[in-house]
Amino acid sequence: MAQSFQLPKTHRVLRLISTEEPLQVQTSPTPQPGPGNAVVKVLAAGVISYSGDVYNGKRRYPFPKPFVPGSTAIGRVVAMGPDATTLTPGQLVLLDCTIRGRDNASAIILSGLVEGHNEASRKLMHGEWRDSTYAEYTKFPLENCIPLNEEHLLGPSSAGGLGYCVEDLIHMGLDDIGLRPGETLIVAPATGQFGRSAVCVALAMGAGRVIAMGRNEIALASLSALDNCVITVKITGDEQADAETLKKLGPADAYFDISPHGAASSTHFQSAIAALKHSGRVSLMGGPRGGVLFPYVDIMRRNLTLKGTWMYTRAQILSFVQLVDSGLLSLGEKGGVTIEGKFKLEQWKEAFEAASVAGPEKTVVIVP
Repeated sequence: MAQSFQLPKTHRVLRLISTEEPLQVQTSPTPQPGPGNAVVKVLAAGVISYSGDVYNGKRRYPFPKPFVPGSTAIGRVVAMGPDATTLTPGQLVLLDCTIRGRDNASAIILSGLVEGHNEASRKLMHGEWRDSTYAEYTKFPLENCIPLNEEHLLGPSSAGGLGYCVEDLIHMGLDDIGLRPGETLIVAPATGQFGRSAVCVALAMGAGRVIAMGRNEIALASLSALDNCVITVKITGDEQADAETLKKLGPADAYFDISPHGAASSTHFQSAIAALKHSGRVSLMGGPRGGVLFPYVDIMRRNLTLKGTWMYTRAQILSFVQLVDSGLLSLGEKGGVTIEGKFKLEQWKEAFEAASVAGPEKTVVIVP
């Protein structure tokens, strides 16, 4: 749906000055396009469940101050740099929040959230990519603007479309461990927003069986209802008993871990690893703080592969969008996820509070 747009001289942003004071809605000069980037009008930006604890300093995430927070978003391209070859004004795009150094693979930031873990990453966020998507307009790298088939994704079913709304597309990596059709995958913990998404993606990729682990019985029941291929296992805290329960389901091919901040002492790591077949694979994408114990000798003797992956590559995002566009992966209400709330920039506090209690089956967005 190509349209003609002009950039205003100023726009409204949600700016964090300090973690010790409330965020502020301010008027700021509108970003301008240049080589390697595009300016996008933000339609909806996601809010993660722990946003409040990040921006009030409780989680101690490193980021420059002041800056404009944000997350993955959906928007329309307004203007592009002179080296853009595929994007067009008015085009609907997914803004992937994982920004990488073009000349340094280890330089990675999460736009609007964390400045990464080395000097090269910090240079990205303290410079060109300081401001994120909680704003009316944002500037993003060309490679992070993922084109979306608007007519098909948002079009009515009567015209052959999928009937999504823009906010559904916010939820737009299991191939880092080579998940293949027919394989059995353990997802743990699967009862949070990211874990639930991993279960859905695995099903769309053709997993023969997905074993979803977690402690929340209501969330586990919801996962069971997704598909007959989903089997749930409650994490009891008894490492050996949980391992035996998993083994009775047959040896798993792979284990995808998306453990949260405080899960370092959980027993599910060892239980899931014990249930893998010889030459099984483990993908670590969570964020536990502190050391996690792994059975070194058992991993060595069974020829297991452990792979750490922080966020996703552009190729993985493109594959994900293709799954959605094909209809194999359902989003929004079709995928069992409803929009809990849409909030303006001025309502940032209410948005953060809503996201903190929304649960894995609901999503919260900021609509500048």
